[in-house]
Amino acid sequence: LPPNHPSLATSYNNIGGVYKNMGNYSKALEFYEKSLQILEKALPPNHPDLATSYNNIGLVYDNMGNYSKALEFYEKALQIFEKALPPNHPSLATSYDNIGLVYDNMSDYSKALEFHEKAHQIFENALPSNHPSLATSYNNIGTAYFGKRDYSKALSFLEKALSIFKKSLPPNHPNIKTVKNSIDNVKKKM
Repeated sequence: LPPNHPSLATSYNNIGGVYKNMGNYSKALEFYEKSLQILEKALPPNHPDLATSYNNIGLVYDNMGNYSKALEFYEKALQIFEKALPPNHPSLATSYDNIGLVYDNMSDYSKALEFHEKAHQIFENALPSNHPSLATSYNNIGTAYFGKRDYSKALSFLEKALSIFKKSLPPNHPNIKTVKNSIDNVKKKM
């Protein structure tokens, strides 16, 4: 294939994903950036695949603790998704959630809550009431309220998350344990 063929971008992206999962973030960035360079030349500037590429790079920076770079790439992804997708698309919600999680990591819980609530509105309208992504959304909001030390609201959202996870996931799923631990932490603070 020619060096700028979109299929190469897919391969580079997949290799980047493997390196990310292995925790080798510098190699992940190297391959994600190769993929992005091809996609930027091959696709129109508002193509959702470009947004996915920006999102993947943002995720690596987030995992590395470089939150300003993570936000930069997550916001590029969000700008494309806002133009290219309908306002109730789950990918748009995921983009809002990713930005919210960075703000959580930065301890800016009010800003985190703003983005988690935007995501939640979309998930609530687009997904069935027992969908695990909706539970994750409740969990993210609960976590932000915990950060704000509003423990009663945190507990309410975490319990909603747990209820959905129990209905939609196997009983030994790690998300169930994580939410139960969060609920225990909230109760200790109360």
